[in-house]
Amino acid sequence: MRRRAEIISSATSVFSARGYRGGSLREIAKQLDLSLTSVVHHFPSKSALLVAVLENADFASVDSFQSDSRSEGVAYAVLQYVRRNLERQEMLRLLALMAAESSAPDHPAHQWFRDRYETVIATLAITIQRDQDKGRVSNSRDPRAIAGALVAVWDGLQLQWLIDQRIDLVGGMTAAMEDLLGTRLHRDA
Repeated sequence: MRRRAEIISSATSVFSARGYRGGSLREIAKQLDLSLTSVVHHFPSKSALLVAVLENADFASVDSFQSDSRSEGVAYAVLQYVRRNLERQEMLRLLALMAAESSAPDHPAHQWFRDRYETVIATLAITIQRDQDKGRVSNSRDPRAIAGALVAVWDGLQLQWLIDQRIDLVGGMTAAMEDLLGTRLHRDA
């Protein structure tokens, strides 16, 4: 289990720096002073390793998001997630790079990203609907449409922040959520 985690960590670094197509299993093995056979023992293909890397990156804060959204609402949960992501710059870069690369239908992560976006939007729509019912969100538009717009803004602001860290990611997300949710947020939310 430890070796597997080390390989995922190394692959995260390689794929973040070079993308999926530019990174290699040999380079990952070399970083860890392992044989290629040892890496392939744990991950039989480069695409299997990519999926493991993406799943590791994506699910790091899911439980906290679910708990925060139930107790404090979707806006609070999103802002907490954004704040946690500030400490995971390499993961954000990896997800942004892989999302762009996987827009090609023949990319090994294409279906994974399609499923991920579907799941994220569906989850946000449920939390937005719950907050609409509780009066936390005053925008009465379709929760799924609001969720889709929120994801688009979130991805765009994260990409801008990755390019220029002078951008206030939390402030930008706060303003976007106020507009999308129709709710005034406390700046320390």
